[in-house]
Amino acid sequence: MVKDPRLPDPLSWQTFTTGLWKENPVFVMLLGLCPTLAVTNSAINALSMGLATTFVLVCSGVLVSLLRKVIPKQVRIASYIIIIATFVTMADYAIQAISLDIYKALGAFIQLIVVNCIILGRAEAYASKNPVSNAFINALGMGVGFTFALLCLGMVREVLGMGSLFGVHLFGPAFQPWAVFVLPPGGFFVLAFWLWLFAVARKRTARAQPATKEVADAA
Repeated sequence: MVKDPRLPDPLSWQTFTTGLWKENPVFVMLLGLCPTLAVTNSAINALSMGLATTFVLVCSGVLVSLLRKVIPKQVRIASYIIIIATFVTMADYAIQAISLDIYKALGAFIQLIVVNCIILGRAEAYASKNPVSNAFINALGMGVGFTFALLCLGMVREVLGMGSLFGVHLFGPAFQPWAVFVLPPGGFFVLAFWLWLFAVARKRTARAQPATKEVADAA
């Protein structure tokens, strides 16, 4: 039976896990690659950007869902951008107050969360069509998936490029860092590796599902 697109999605575990695996913003949908490559030269920068984006995703998704029946269709995109920009400003001031070093390291990419297609895409495609509970869980899953992707890149680049993780040195003085990994080319190399690894894992999972279903049906 075909689902009516006008009806909200049922709230389930998949509402959260979609952003982690099936529709991971970076590794599957290839969204937000600009901040992904720019700020992942260290794990702490990656985590900070991921948390800031998750905050904006969740808050804007909830507010858009609350106002979905009030906002006129003709100005919905402009309204979403205003909502998103409000929470980005809050995140910007919060990071500046918590750590000026992290704020300087992230630079303009904090403000550029406003135009991140992950945020606006979830507001338009999901939050505006579903109740608050669904919008909250889905946005949280997308934010966690985005943060996970940033950390995957940030940890590898920091360990190989600086010999440390979250600022803690892992190797002795004899270790020679591979400086290329903290430079832009290193970001592309590590991203390509994770894209390949994620694609292989998803293919193996897809192949295993029919076999599991056949065993269950036979039982």
